Order: sequence, then structure tokens, then C-alpha cells
Amino acid sequence: MELFEVMRTTFSAREFTNDPVPDKVLVKLLDHARFAPSGGNRQGWKVVVVRDQKTKDELARLSGIAAKRYAAQAANGESPWNTIDPPRVDAAAIERTQPPARLMEPLAKAPVVLVICVDLKVVASIDQDLKRIGVISGASIYPFAWNILMGARHEGFAGTITTLATAQEPAIQALLGLPSHVAVCAVMPLGRPVKRLTKLKRKPVAEFAMRERWGGPALGG
Repeated sequence: MELFEVMRTTFSAREFTNDPVPDKVLVKLLDHARFAPSGGNRQGWKVVVVRDQKTKDELARLSGIAAKRYAAQAANGESPWNTIDPPRVDAAAIERTQPPARLMEPLAKAPVVLVICVDLKVVASIDQDLKRIGVISGASIYPFAWNILMGARHEGFAGTITTLATAQEPAIQALLGLPSHVAVCAVMPLGRPVKRLTKLKRKPVAEFAMRERWGGPALGG
């Protein structure tokens, strides 16, 4: 499959058939994904492969806690969980909100879930002293996660990067026996998709790329 086709057709799958994802397929995906770049080539990624149903159910439940706030804010016209604008919905409203099944069920129903982690002892968090949420550490883990999904697309499987459960990181650390210095970066359901999307909707380049400075002439306009 041609590279640009893979890039343009790797979609977020949340519904899967009952087909298994064999270990040999996972090994193949991870074997190729490991060539992703990371800061200092330290390769701090760790992956916990979860097939046990009780563990998957618990990961789904933990995702539901953050999903309540996500859904409540979205219903109120807010951008959920953003770090700039505080929630305009109160805790009581959030608690009353039913978490959307689509944000939980994939973790319970996927044949396998990959819990993708990073060892914080080897990640260069250059922005750790800035007065905003840290994002730079992600450069050393999310290219690896995305490589897994592109590899899965190539092999006829699919999944998605979910992060709602990470709001309950201490609970996941206890559930999986993770050391305190290992951060949970993504919880990835993986399987053979019920249906495959090939036409994805994305903003054109001219809407997000600008020349020389913020507000400069659009690139590709």
C-alpha cells in the first residue's frame, strides 16, 4: 500500500468484528512502530497488551469518568477538557451526565487493547518550566503510537488513540502494576474494523498553515 494512501485513510476505528488480533500481528506492528523518532533516541515507550476481559472492562469504566465531563462540556457548547477555558458546567451537572457509550465500549469490546506508556525518566520535557500544560513529552511517544495505527491499516486492522482513561492514571498504574514514573499516554483498542472509512474529513492546508508568522498569508491558499 502506498504511503500517502495509508496516511489519508488511517481512521479512528471504534467498532470491531470478533476476529482476533494474533500475537504475531502485534509483534509485527510493534516491530515496525519502534522505528518512530524519540528525544535522544531513548525509546521510552512501553506497551501493556491487554486481552483479559475484566481488565478491559475496568479500562472502559475508568474512561467513563472523564467521558462525563467531556459530554457535559460538549453539550454546553464548550471545547471539552481544554486547559485555557475553565468548565462552565459545575460538578453536579457533570456527575449527572451519562458518559457516551462510543467513548467506553470500544475498550470493552475490542479483541485487544494496547496501553501505551512512556518512562518519564528518559523523556526530555523541555517545556516543564513554562506556565502551561506540558506537551513536548508527547513528541517522544505519539509518533510511535501513530506508527502502530498506520501499520494496523496496512495489515487490515484498525484502532484509535483514546486518552480519557489517563485522567485516572493512578488507578491504571495500580490496575496494571505500573511504576509511578511510567505515564499512561494512550489506551488503544485494536481489531478488525466492522467498516472501513476511506474518505476522511480534514481542514485544508490553507486553514492552518501560514507564512512567516501567526496571521501571515496562508500556505497553499
